[in-house]
Order: sequence, then structure tokens, then C-alpha cells
Amino acid sequence: MPLSLIALALLAQTAPATQQSATPPPRDPRNWPAPVMDTVAPKLPPLRRGAVLVLSKTNGFRDPEQIDAANATLAEIVRKQGRDVFETENAAVMNPRDLAKFSTVVLNSTSGNIFDESQRAAFRNWVEKGGGVVLLHGAGGDPQYDWRWYPEVLIGAQFIGHTGRPKQFQQGSIDVIDRSNPATRDLPAKWVRTEEWYSFDKVPTGNCTRILATLDETSYEPFPERVRMGKEHPLIWTRCVGKGRVFFSALGHKAETYAEPLHRTLISGAIRWAARR
Repeated sequence: MPLSLIALALLAQTAPATQQSATPPPRDPRNWPAPVMDTVAPKLPPLRRGAVLVLSKTNGFRDPEQIDAANATLAEIVRKQGRDVFETENAAVMNPRDLAKFSTVVLNSTSGNIFDESQRAAFRNWVEKGGGVVLLHGAGGDPQYDWRWYPEVLIGAQFIGHTGRPKQFQQGSIDVIDRSNPATRDLPAKWVRTEEWYSFDKVPTGNCTRILATLDETSYEPFPERVRMGKEHPLIWTRCVGKGRVFFSALGHKAETYAEPLHRTLISGAIRWAARR
């Protein structure tokens, strides 16, 4: 056999092994922290009635800048409403004794499997008995959940992806279609902003769902194609779970969005609505 053919044969044999040995670059621990399950609840300060709990626990993807900016904005908004706020990344706060001290829970881009079975039960029971929940951006952005109640009942839809690189952040137009909620009452009918646009497997229905705002897919490029939802692309909605209230907003990937006046108006109204104030 000619040497050139021998060389090609050897290359063909070794190429798969070379490809198999290639490993992806390690994940940045700032964005992918090691998962930790919390078992000891944090010590709460004295809280007045109607306090707001902000939980930003992440056992999946984490954007530190976004979470910090959102936490600062949430604390400012809640205090301006004349209420106490407690911020934590300790999911063990989800216990009956501590949850009883709050009227509202804000999940600030929580991700991954963060609750054990007892914490899940405590949170679900608290919601069904009348608690108010506000879920921001990544709190509804996991591609899969092992706690089916969370996407199917609490949120009402499963996240399937967002606009991807190199077109991850695009300017798009939001249609505010329901202004009966204090969160959307003062928003423009057409709200143009730049965002990482989330998509879901369906339009949520049931559980007295109200779609407050949708995304006009003609105003940006749904990329990759699998994130295209079509004519009705919900971004902001509310639901009832038992006696509780749930407000979901897919907005807020970048830290600077929490300085936007209209976004702050949305969040402030969402917290008021969830707390029935």
C-alpha cells in the first residue's frame, strides 16, 4: 500500500479518538456555582406584617450582576411601599414558620433544583392558602424541572429557550394587552426595549390566567427558529393557584434593565398586586 494511503488510513482511525478526547471548556463558577441544598433556615430580623421575601438562590445558571441589580431594585421598591423586605439565597427559608411572616415572595432568577421535598411542600401550601408570588426572568427559565408543579401549575408553561448568539439581545416590541393590573396600568400600549427574549412551549391557560403582555415576533428575529412561538407569544401574565396569586415576567436579563423606569414600574405594580395592596 502506498505511504499516502497508509497515512490516510491511520488518520481515519485516530480522528474519532481525537474528537472524543476533546472536552468542552470548564464552566465559569460565577455563572454555574456548585449546587448546594440548604437545610438550616436563616435567622430572620423583626418584620412587620406584609413583609416581602426575596429569594435569589441558584443551583443552575446564575448572572451575579443581574441578581445583585434586581435585589437592590426590589429592596428599594418594597421600602418605598412602606414594607419590610428580607433578601436571602438560603432556600431553607421555605418552611411554614418563616413563610407565615411574609405576604409576598419574589423569586429573583432562581434556577436549578433549589428546594428539598419539605421546602417544596411548605412553599406550595403557603401559595395555595393565599400567598402572593412574583417570578422574575430566570425564575421561569430552566429548560426542565424535576418538580412538575412548578412549571405546570405555578407558571403555567415550560421555558423552551431564548434568542441565541449572535442575536441574543435584540430590540423588540411588547404589546401591553391588559392594563387592568397595577403592573401594566402605566405602561405604553407598545413598549419597545432590548431584551433576551424568552419562549415557552405553550400559551398558559386555566387557573384564571390573564395574559398581560405579548411579544410581537415581527419586531425582532426569533433565532434560532425553534424559539418562534407565532402570533401569540406571552411574556407577562398572572395566575391563581388555590387562594394564592402568581405574577410572572420573562423580562430582566441584563443588570441595567433594573434601572429602566418602565421596568421598575412593572415590578412595583407586580409586588402590589401579589400582596393585594
